[in-house]
Amino acid sequence: MPDRPYVIDEMISAKAIAARVEALAKEITRAFRGTDKLVVVGLLRGSFVFIADLVREIDLPVEVDFLEASSYGDAMQSSREVRILKDLRGEISGRDVLVVEDIVDTGFTLSHVVNLLRSRVPKRLEVCALLDKPSRREVAIKATWTGFEIPDEFVVGYGIDFAQRNRNLPYIGAVHFTGDGA
Repeated sequence: MPDRPYVIDEMISAKAIAARVEALAKEITRAFRGTDKLVVVGLLRGSFVFIADLVREIDLPVEVDFLEASSYGDAMQSSREVRILKDLRGEISGRDVLVVEDIVDTGFTLSHVVNLLRSRVPKRLEVCALLDKPSRREVAIKATWTGFEIPDEFVVGYGIDFAQRNRNLPYIGAVHFTGDGA
């Protein structure tokens, strides 16, 4: 698929992202005021740029950890199964936890991750997602904080990739395929 020609149209500017990240961090700081340490769990790989910017703006003591999950299935029918490829290094029992996700799409992966982390009995668990595509939701889950609600478009940039490309774009862009492709 990456050999198929495409263009990327800017959807959310780097300036708009920076302003929204700052506002989200202020809301998160207020919500977790008084915590001794907030464990910020980034869902790899798409959230790495977002989490880096977000934690720099959160005015609390933070610990950063990562979890990598993969949902898989064949192209004709998704199995809706989620595998954990990289688990947390630290314990979250009795701790304040913020899960940071790049996109909430169908909700399968985030729902699985939230249920897994809740089973570890954190003191509090909340979710912050950069992007939300509510039109694609198949599982009833909603982030506590959302950066931007977007239409059902394939997007890249700001850590989000297409076949491991375009993560380095400073903005969120919609991918549009051109020509006949291969």
